[in-house]
Amino acid sequence: MSTELHKSGNLLRRLLRQKEIQIFVLLGVVFLLIFNYMPLMGVVIAFKDYSITSGIPGIFKAPFNNFAHFKEFFSDRRFMDLLRNTVCLSVLKLICTFPAPIILAILINEVRNKAFKRIVQTVSYLPNFISWVLVLNLATFFFSENKGVFNEIFMGLGLLKQPVNWLTSPGAFYGFSSALAVWKTMGWWAIIYLASITSIDPALYEAAGIDGAGRIQKILHITFPGIKGAIITVLILSIGGLLGGGMGGANFEQSYLFGNVMNNSTSEIIQTHAFKLGLAEGRFAYATAVDLCQSCISILLILVSNKAAKMISGDGIF
Repeated sequence: MSTELHKSGNLLRRLLRQKEIQIFVLLGVVFLLIFNYMPLMGVVIAFKDYSITSGIPGIFKAPFNNFAHFKEFFSDRRFMDLLRNTVCLSVLKLICTFPAPIILAILINEVRNKAFKRIVQTVSYLPNFISWVLVLNLATFFFSENKGVFNEIFMGLGLLKQPVNWLTSPGAFYGFSSALAVWKTMGWWAIIYLASITSIDPALYEAAGIDGAGRIQKILHITFPGIKGAIITVLILSIGGLLGGGMGGANFEQSYLFGNVMNNSTSEIIQTHAFKLGLAEGRFAYATAVDLCQSCISILLILVSNKAAKMISGDGIF
């Protein structure tokens, strides 16, 4: 008993010495509880006949509906189109956005001029801080059919005979969205790989140089293995958030902002479907059920990708 009291006293004294730090930690915990964990109680409405007019008490009083919202979603005539658009857009964005920052980080690392390296790094990650609303305005300026800068340039060079509907063409939406995602996020994700590269022992490069290894050989046999852990971690997290856009993120923002009547057949995804029904028709329970399906799939993807990474390379995130 005396030993336990002694340990408790030491713990209390240590906490008092660190009271400023502990207060910061406590504020973070409170924030997570209020904005991340308490809202999880509302997930139960996905299984109930809940109406927003019944308020918070209705969350607990509404009757269960035998998975009616889930059955309605899976039997919806648009379900296959929504699933196709969500998966195609997410997979294409992952294919485009995953290797791009790795290549950029290696190219920046190979630059010997430090001033130029800093300028390139700064310019490359600045687009990450531009909102998708502003990106839409920039895209309209550069890619609109009427007086879009790129259409004017391509037509002037004779590469196009008539303007292309970049923003309204259903066939161009996947590729166009993926290209914008690469431009916006590539520099930001490259920071992670650059940080991993700096942790590689410079003596390895010096020894490889003495043995006659060139730059490409150093990249393949030193740089890539040195950042393998970061690559696997980012890949697993990206696959886990695949339906939300992965590394490119913002599937919802892109589809909602760039979607229109003309390209709706390819721009409408599960997230925008749930958002429009949840707000426009006030069907919050149905929208919750749809989002819950997507969240469950994301968790499953994280588990599967982590298991696959461990089997292939021996590394994982848990």
